[in-house]
Amino acid sequence: NYIYNLTYQILIIVLPLITTPYLSRVLSAEGIGIYSYTISIVTYFVLFGSLGIAMYAQREIAYIQENLTKRSKIFWEVFIVRLITLFISMVIFYFTFAFKGDYAIYYKILILEILANAFDISAFFQGMEEFKKIIKRNLIVKAISIASIFIFIKQPTDVGKYLLIYSLSNLIGNLSLWIYLPKHITKVDIRTLELKKHLKPTLLLFIPQIATQIYTVLDKTMIGSLVIDKAEVGYYEQSQKIVKTILTIVTSLGTVMLPRIANEFANGKLKEIKNNILTSFNFVYFLSIPMVMGLIAVSKDLIPWFLGKGFEKSIYITYVISPIILMIGLSSVIGMQYLLPTKRQKQYTVSVIIGAITNLVLNFIFIPKFLSIGAAIGTVIAEVTVTGVQFYCIRKEFNIREILTMSFKYLLSALIMLIVITILNSFILTKYSALFRIGMDVVCGMTIYLLVLIILRDQFINKLINKVLKQKNKGEVL
Repeated sequence: NYIYNLTYQILIIVLPLITTPYLSRVLSAEGIGIYSYTISIVTYFVLFGSLGIAMYAQREIAYIQENLTKRSKIFWEVFIVRLITLFISMVIFYFTFAFKGDYAIYYKILILEILANAFDISAFFQGMEEFKKIIKRNLIVKAISIASIFIFIKQPTDVGKYLLIYSLSNLIGNLSLWIYLPKHITKVDIRTLELKKHLKPTLLLFIPQIATQIYTVLDKTMIGSLVIDKAEVGYYEQSQKIVKTILTIVTSLGTVMLPRIANEFANGKLKEIKNNILTSFNFVYFLSIPMVMGLIAVSKDLIPWFLGKGFEKSIYITYVISPIILMIGLSSVIGMQYLLPTKRQKQYTVSVIIGAITNLVLNFIFIPKFLSIGAAIGTVIAEVTVTGVQFYCIRKEFNIREILTMSFKYLLSALIMLIVITILNSFILTKYSALFRIGMDVVCGMTIYLLVLIILRDQFINKLINKVLKQKNKGEVL
């Protein structure tokens, strides 16, 4: 399931890798800024309309995977609740933003995004640990979306077309997943449906989602509101997009582990849960630390080559914001993989609320002074705060010092990698093109990082090598 989900996340990574350079050049920083600002507004209405139903449904379905009747009943109950709340949200959104105003035409298009979320049932299949179906659904839809961008987006005024492609592809993708549903649920007597009982638990999960959005979406909204130049939103948007693209490789494990841990928790397998969580921490360190160092090393070449002229400021934003790859990776393990599946959402809620308040206060302080870079500073501090609070919450179940000590070998290996890449770029590869330097940085960086870990006899990398050797030996025997 991790491989399936990672495949999907790689698909999400490939999409911006293909389209972002093109869109940055065609729409310019201002066009990207308008797109990012309007999307951030509709995201709030999707969030408020969805409550915490998606995360709640995924967890509840995971608890009762084997019971056809119960899972069918829960599916229809939470779907109807979400349909009602998103319809109310859509009506409010229309009369508040889409009815009239400077960006009314864009907001009318984004009504499709609210509809897309109303018919999104991917949480059901995630709870069933059927990630393959979600990937199948998205392959064709994403391919059509990419093709549409290159066919229809030709000039800076095509922001509306881009929003239409974005929203319509999400709607079609979500509707297509309904084809698989009849095989997993059965008919339910409508008179037995209990909608009210789901309101309180979904609201409890809704609160942390609001808080999370404050320091993931509100950044862009506040830049757009506090800064006259909308290009600042564009700089921040594109820098965050690169960081979040890399981050998906780390956090994709959390999506898979939530239903797995939930199912183990329902069956009382506490030892297995602890072992899985410790493995997840090791996995996050192994991937995220070299990604942070590597992104810092290549940003000076990557940003101009990838985004084109006019986005030079995104280099400095990327320097500042890249540590969130590690912070979000760690908080994903504690929050998404442990606290939520084990019904400790109150502690999870407290952590993200503290992070949201931190981010909100720091945004008001830093954005007027440092513009988009100020938002990046606030985001990093907020993520560090969330991770710190969550570590405090699990201090009795896990040895925090042991978990933090796991990172030493990865930090040392990644630091050596960063030093070597810096020397290469400063003295050896100066005459070569940016693309060639980026390629050499990636290849040399990965090689050095893995070699140092092997020399340090890291247990995680040794296990991977042993598994590969075992598979090879089996193949030779066959």
